[in-house]
Amino acid sequence: MIKSREKIQGFWQQVEQTIDRVLDSESNNQFDAESLLLEYSESLRSIDSNLTFHFEREDGEGSVEMIFGCDGYPESISTVLSLVGAAPDIGGVRFVAFNHRYDPVPGCINLGDDQVELNEFWFGMRLEGRRCHLDIYMQDMPKNLELEPRVEAVMIYLDALIGEYDLMTRVSTLDWFSLPADPLDYGLKPLSGLRDYFDQLRDQIDLIGLTYH
Repeated sequence: MIKSREKIQGFWQQVEQTIDRVLDSESNNQFDAESLLLEYSESLRSIDSNLTFHFEREDGEGSVEMIFGCDGYPESISTVLSLVGAAPDIGGVRFVAFNHRYDPVPGCINLGDDQVELNEFWFGMRLEGRRCHLDIYMQDMPKNLELEPRVEAVMIYLDALIGEYDLMTRVSTLDWFSLPADPLDYGLKPLSGLRDYFDQLRDQIDLIGLTYH
């Protein structure tokens, strides 16, 4: 534990000494200080191999946000919270734990040459013993989910709709299925409606981890 705290302190010292160079590299809301960003990644991995980060410019003209996550691994949630809790006060930069909900939720996500629209996906959600089980439905279900860009897009949509922290701690299982010909007959709902439905049930869901099937 002491060694981990020392590594966290060392990371923030590194950020304090170099963050101006990262900010100066910004062009069209992209940060191009690749060598520094690689150094940040290496330092974070020495703390916890699951730690991730990225930069965003708030509302186009606002503060820069440095957002930390753990790539969906619930065992690393506490490390993210400890890391951000130890962050120094640096003007013009906000340090954030996990991707928060987006308003408005994007209707389309561009992933390389692929455009993935929110209205392509439907969901089913149920509670069993205060555990939340979320099913995602899509047309032409691929055999290999890891190579499917639509899966990556759905994960971005889920962060936008309910937030990364709730996704990791209140969704017990996340399953993927082929979309039936008439989803309404199966009681499914468009993915765009997940936030309202989830929030109605949120207080009934125990805090747990996330597993993939």
